[in-house]
Amino acid sequence: MRIAPRFASRAAASSMVVAAALALVGLQATEQTASAATKKAPSVVTCTTANAKLTVTRASRPINHLLLKATNTGSKPCYAYIAPYLRAGADAQAPLPWAEETTPQAVVTLRPGRSAYAGITTSTPEGEGGAKVKTLGVFFADRKGNATNKEKTLKLPKGGIFFNSAATVTYWQDNAKDALSW
Repeated sequence: MRIAPRFASRAAASSMVVAAALALVGLQATEQTASAATKKAPSVVTCTTANAKLTVTRASRPINHLLLKATNTGSKPCYAYIAPYLRAGADAQAPLPWAEETTPQAVVTLRPGRSAYAGITTSTPEGEGGAKVKTLGVFFADRKGNATNKEKTLKLPKGGIFFNSAATVTYWQDNAKDALSW
């Protein structure tokens, strides 16, 4: 009867030694992989007017919508944080509000040459007041949600677009369809 308990305890001890050795090897492999990934991964910067080309076009559908496109022109990937700050017209007092229901699940990351999109509702019948504006001032947001320091002013199509109090902008999306689907 003594043989079985000794055998069991030796087997358990051997198993523990093997498990510890495997854990050590796994830890070393993880550290090597992490250090290799750190060396190879390009740094990601915030998208700004300095490293992105901005264009605005009138959307055919839905009506009263514009599509803002930001294309990474830099050599590193960039993050298009939250949503753009937009100033409709040179004398706008406040940026257009962000459509909270369009919040994506993750920050949009733009590899060089790739684009992010934001849909702009310019007016609705429920909106009040309004005027035809000829320019759109665009600021990117930083990681904390603050506007970056450099504005890009874009000319609006057709000599100007009517904006009223219902104007809003979506969060950055990774495709035009999602930006215009709300």
